[in-house]
Amino acid sequence: MRLAGKVAVVTGAGQGMGRAIAQRFADEGATVVAVDLNGEAARQTLEGKDGQHLARSVNVADSAAVDTLFVEIRERLGAVDVLVNNAGVGSVDQFADIPDATWERVIGVNLNGAFYCARAAVRHMQQGKGGAIVNISSTSAVSGDGPAHYCASKAALMGLTRGMAKELASRKIRVNTLVPGPTNTPMMQGIPQEWADTIIAGVPMGRMAEPEDIAKVAVFLASDDSGFVTGQNLAVNGGSAFL
Repeated sequence: MRLAGKVAVVTGAGQGMGRAIAQRFADEGATVVAVDLNGEAARQTLEGKDGQHLARSVNVADSAAVDTLFVEIRERLGAVDVLVNNAGVGSVDQFADIPDATWERVIGVNLNGAFYCARAAVRHMQQGKGGAIVNISSTSAVSGDGPAHYCASKAALMGLTRGMAKELASRKIRVNTLVPGPTNTPMMQGIPQEWADTIIAGVPMGRMAEPEDIAKVAVFLASDDSGFVTGQNLAVNGGSAFL
């Protein structure tokens, strides 16, 4: 089990990629803190998993709430070893029609939330033996396919990763970006079938990713198997885009 003995925090763990990552981490021996705005969904993610896991309802765009969460984790479980910044939102607004509130929500969750969680995690990792942070971006960040505010938030995550990786390497904290392509999650299931068919046609491997495809790579980036990997953008997209 590649994550045995590690404390891992996964945001957006109530469904989709976050749920698959949290469950895979638990199967790999980690003690998982599943974080989601929907606390009941986070709890369901960990049902039936052995271990002293925690499920918490937290708005990652709320800096104070994030800090409180990580203090609780430190007190109950010890130092954080792994953070996966997966929480994300989007909308289908055309650029000229994006309301201020929607822009602020997307940036607030996708970028600010990742920053708040990473900052809190690093403060606790520094008290331990280092750790690993995985930021979940999207191929939309490089292809421009998708709403502009979503593309902007996911592209910013890549820059955040590189800056963090350079600064934190000397403290034994690795930071990488996992960059999924189109993935069969509840967010994607809500789009029209014609749009879905067009997306799949653009994937050389002929299908969307499944959440488990993403989770397997997240385990690699969180584990000692990637102990000399930091500051990288690792695409999992069936060849739909090259970084």
